[in-house]
Amino acid sequence: MPSAATSAAAATYTTIPISGGDVINRSVQNVYTFLSRSRPWPEFLAGASAVDIPTSFSDAAIRVRRNFKYFYVNYAIVISACAAGSLIGSPISLIFACLVFASWLILLFFREDPMVVRGHQVSDLVVISGLVIVSVIAVWFTGILNNLLIGVGIGVLVSVIHGGLRNPEGLFVDEDDAVSTGLISNAERGSS
Repeated sequence: MPSAATSAAAATYTTIPISGGDVINRSVQNVYTFLSRSRPWPEFLAGASAVDIPTSFSDAAIRVRRNFKYFYVNYAIVISACAAGSLIGSPISLIFACLVFASWLILLFFREDPMVVRGHQVSDLVVISGLVIVSVIAVWFTGILNNLLIGVGIGVLVSVIHGGLRNPEGLFVDEDDAVSTGLISNAERGSS
C-alpha cells in the first residue's frame, strides 16, 4: 500500500477531485466490469466430463489454485450467494447486509478516484473507519454474524470442493502457467 506522502503527492499532481456522486457512479461501473469477467456458467459447471478425483493432496491443491485463478469471479458470486442465502430467514437482516456489502464494494474496493465531500478530499482511513463502524452497527443490531459466517463458510467449502474436483486441463489461466506447463515456450511468448 502506498505511503501517505506518496498518495498525497499523487493526488496533488495526477488526480482531479470529482464529486462523490461521480465516484459512486464510476465504482458501480467497476462492479459491473468485475462481474462481467465471470466465466460462462456452463463452463464452470462443466459436468461429469471435467470432474474426477485428484490423485493426491498436492494435486488437489494445484487444481484448487488453478481453478480459483480462472473462476475467481464465479467463486466470489457463489460465496456471496451462500452468504445471502444464509440470511433468507430474516429479510431485514438480508437488506442491511446487502446495503453494507454494496457500500464496501462501491466506496472502497472498486473506487478509483479520491472521495470528495463538500469540496474536501476524504482520506481512505476515514472511509474505512466509517465502513467498519457502519458494519459493526449493522451486525450488532441485526444479529447476523453467526448466520453470515455459516453462509460464507459453506460458500468457501463449496468453492474448494469444486476447485479440487474440477480438472483444470484445457483452461487457459495465463501465460506464466502456459509456459510452466510446457504449453508454450518462452521464445513463443516473446514473439507474440
